[in-house]
Amino acid sequence: MKLKEVTLQDQAARRAFLELTNRIYAGDPNFIRPLDQDIENVFDPQKNKFWRHGKAIRWILEDEKGKVIGRVAAFINERTARTDRQQPTGGMGFFECIDNQDAANLLFDTCRDWLKGQGMEAMDGPINFGEREAWWGLLAEGRHAPVYQMNYQPAYYLILFENYGFKVYYKQYVLYRRIMDPVQEKFERGYDALMRDPNYSFRHIDKSQLRKYASDFMKIYNAAWGGHDNFKLMKEEQAYSLMKKLKPILAPELAWFGYHKDEPVGFFIMIPDLNQVIKGFNGKFGLLQKLKVWWTLKRKKTTVCYGIVFGVVPAHQGKGVDAGLIKGASFVLHPMNHWNHMEMTWIGDFNPKMLKVAMDVGGEIYKTYYTMRYLFDRNKPFERLPLMGSHASKESQA
Repeated sequence: MKLKEVTLQDQAARRAFLELTNRIYAGDPNFIRPLDQDIENVFDPQKNKFWRHGKAIRWILEDEKGKVIGRVAAFINERTARTDRQQPTGGMGFFECIDNQDAANLLFDTCRDWLKGQGMEAMDGPINFGEREAWWGLLAEGRHAPVYQMNYQPAYYLILFENYGFKVYYKQYVLYRRIMDPVQEKFERGYDALMRDPNYSFRHIDKSQLRKYASDFMKIYNAAWGGHDNFKLMKEEQAYSLMKKLKPILAPELAWFGYHKDEPVGFFIMIPDLNQVIKGFNGKFGLLQKLKVWWTLKRKKTTVCYGIVFGVVPAHQGKGVDAGLIKGASFVLHPMNHWNHMEMTWIGDFNPKMLKVAMDVGGEIYKTYYTMRYLFDRNKPFERLPLMGSHASKESQA
């Protein structure tokens, strides 16, 4: 077997890296090939902001006949790699491989050795050289078709990872909810109780006021997650940039905000699932494919949506804001009778409070992903990621 580094200048290697999935997933009706440009943008320093404070490398693996049988990438985010409470930790991802442990081990070894050379002592994978909502985790349970930019892998990948020595660092749960299901009685009561306070209000996003909603998003996000392990505080321009990227696909009725005395206290943002549209594109996204996406979204031909983020600021948790968001959305979505179901963005088992909220609103665990960790020192005790708010987690933030 022979490893080959994939560089931006090597068009043939880049193509081989992308097209390996056609072999791995041949005949799998659930697989939807990611857009080539989405994968390539991860490894382009001009397109991926993580190159400003990190580095990445990728390889393909060929057999004795020169046939590509595997691929992998390794990367370091300098903003988070050395803040890990246990040891400097890098990442590996975009792993694809035939069902062969020797081939998988060679790919894992290559990532390990490169990361060691960068001063790392462990690696997490399969993860993304980018934000956590994309290509993060190894699908362990729930072999359903993936939503846009979510991983989907063969069942044998878990065996390859475990045989090498990876262990579960944390589990990620994706929940499912039918849009037309009635709001649970407890949330009806919670909503009625909450709305006795005239200071609370709920509304869906207005795309003509994108900067305002970006600012509101930032405030809620920072209050709800900022400071936990590798979740960094978001800046206003970062939030605005995110909203601008989402604008072309945002359906206003799917993005809801809650306010108390006009201060943002919660949000629930869903987007149409683009994988419903790009299935069959085989990774391509030229003019014809773009027109099809535009036309499909404009005509509301998609019926599945994806909940990308849900949060309530700590000071208003337990007061019924979650009920207000769900009930407020139902007032608009139920009469439309268009959206079929949604998948919620993954929630880590390190965040039991948010997982309980998601299940309380009717979410059912639909898929389970694992973020795995491999310690280079095989004699070092392995520790899982602590729960949010735990003593260990607080120490890591000090």
